[in-house]
Amino acid sequence: MTLAPAIVIGYLLGSIPFGLILTRLAGLGDVRRIGSGSIGATNVLRTGNKALAALTLVCDVAKGAGATLIGANWGTHAMLAAAAAVVIGHIFPVWLGFRGGKGVATALGVLAVIAWPVALVGLLFWLSTAILFRYSSLAALVAACVAAVYAAFVVNGERELVIAAIAVLVIAKHHENIRRLLIGTESRISFTKS
Repeated sequence: MTLAPAIVIGYLLGSIPFGLILTRLAGLGDVRRIGSGSIGATNVLRTGNKALAALTLVCDVAKGAGATLIGANWGTHAMLAAAAAVVIGHIFPVWLGFRGGKGVATALGVLAVIAWPVALVGLLFWLSTAILFRYSSLAALVAACVAAVYAAFVVNGERELVIAAIAVLVIAKHHENIRRLLIGTESRISFTKS
């Protein structure tokens, strides 16, 4: 009985489009009309507002962690259900016609709660890949793959399955980025743009 509220709360929290809300409040318009069309921190960064991108990142990580912690109050199964639901909510938000973000930051928040060593390893691989190649999408793909593989060695079966499922969702959501990476048209991260 506790799975249903955990899933609903997780999904609804995940559905909050912080990137879109924050850019509109800042007078920057609809972030979906620039760059990749996503509502995540990387696309918010393309507005040139680093502080807003950082705030979007923090909010998206926080909703992943928050939903998972709420679910944890009802036990492990509810926690894992909320963890999956919050990522699904971010990627497929009901308020935006089920067209949301890529799920990377929200997944990081989830991992920080259900398997912090996996979160740490994933974050390190994201950062190193992003710095070396300056592709946020490539960094996300590498981090998702590494997190899923590493989880197989450090967490139990149920958590491992949830982490693997989240990784598959994140990778699938990057299908357009994968195509652009293959043909050499993917946008790079700018660390110097003001």
